[in-house]
This record gives sequence, structure tokens and C-alpha cells, in this order.
Amino acid sequence: MNFADLKADVKAALNKPEPLFLLGYMLFPLLALVFAALGLWMIISGQKIPGLIVLLVVTQAFTFGALWAIGRRRHIVANPPGDDAEN
Repeated sequence: MNFADLKADVKAALNKPEPLFLLGYMLFPLLALVFAALGLWMIISGQKIPGLIVLLVVTQAFTFGALWAIGRRRHIVANPPGDDAEN
């Protein structure tokens, strides 16, 4: 399997609602929660700058990733990819 096949498989998976449900409602929120706890723990334990970076950058990246996946899933459920303007 080469990089082009992997890229095509990921693109195909991101056009289906099931993987987007898994990412948007389960995986990304869980990772955001874990990294928020890690960032707070780092701040409490005295590592203020790395803790703020984890808290403000990494946690927000997973949060926005979850919001993107939820929005993409809503769009795909409302407008399926195989659905043409046949009406």
C-alpha cells in the first residue's frame, strides 16, 4: 500500500457519516478532554508555559476538529454524495 492509496482511503472514509460520527462525537472530544486535563496538570505542577501551550493549542485543535467532523457529517447526511438533482 502506498501513500496515494492511503490518501484515497482516507478521503473515501471522510465522505461517510459513520467515521465522522466516531471522530466528531467520540474520539476528538475524548482527546480534547484528556489534553485539557494534561494541560491543567502541567500548570498546577509548575510547568506553566508548556501547560498553556497544551491547553490553548492542542486542546483547541481537537475541539475544532470535532466541530468540523460534526458539521461535515451533518452536510453528508443532509446531502448524500450519490444523490444527484433528480427531483
